[in-house]
Amino acid sequence: MDFSRVTADFSRQGFVGRRVVFDAPDVDSIRARFDALEVAEGRESCQVGLVDCHFDLRFVWNIAAHPGILDGVEAAIGPNIMLLFTHFFCKYPEPEATEAAGKFVAWHQDVTYWGLEPPRAVTAWYAVDDSDRENGCMRVIPATADRVRPHGTSGRAGNLLSVNQEVVVTPEESARAVDLPLHAGEISLHDGLAIHGSNPNRSHRRRCGLTIRYIPPSVRITKMNSLGRPWRPILVRGQDEHGHHEPLEPPF
Repeated sequence: MDFSRVTADFSRQGFVGRRVVFDAPDVDSIRARFDALEVAEGRESCQVGLVDCHFDLRFVWNIAAHPGILDGVEAAIGPNIMLLFTHFFCKYPEPEATEAAGKFVAWHQDVTYWGLEPPRAVTAWYAVDDSDRENGCMRVIPATADRVRPHGTSGRAGNLLSVNQEVVVTPEESARAVDLPLHAGEISLHDGLAIHGSNPNRSHRRRCGLTIRYIPPSVRITKMNSLGRPWRPILVRGQDEHGHHEPLEPPF
């Protein structure tokens, strides 16, 4: 996988789109495992309720610790990498939805409620299913990863974010937004400060993705997350020379 342009693109735009990580047999295997998880947990839980499954499910850990993904993360934030958490996002079909009505993700910055000091993180978005404009792929506003912006509450029903947060963007910024479509087995990378969101799934297809959040060990954790849970970061590459985090052994 070619990450030769990741550092420059990530620094300038705040994101990197479409990189192939897994081959077709692996893609099918991962989707089959998630399908089984969906049957066991139910759609309501799978929509946004599956957090930190890498501690219990080997296939999730194998994605989060995959060398190909870590190569991209290293190009973005350096050689020392901690896995902060994982989170499945599933948008189920709403063919009759409009951009003003349906399950969506409001414009936001990832790090706003994570309690990170400094607020430095990168997210790898792994596509379990094909993700495109029709089924509500992620959208990002380039060159917005310069500072933490104030977030309020979304006034629109259906926001899938944990505390219904939303950041106000200007019409000019909204007009610059770009789609980040992915085929199953591909990833995109985005800065924790990059403003992003997604529209409702107006197709007849599921759109499932695994968000994998990473930080450098230099980042301190100053509070629990927005779900009221403590973070449990694990060193997945390099060294932790700072000692801000309780050492945890890899689960597998």
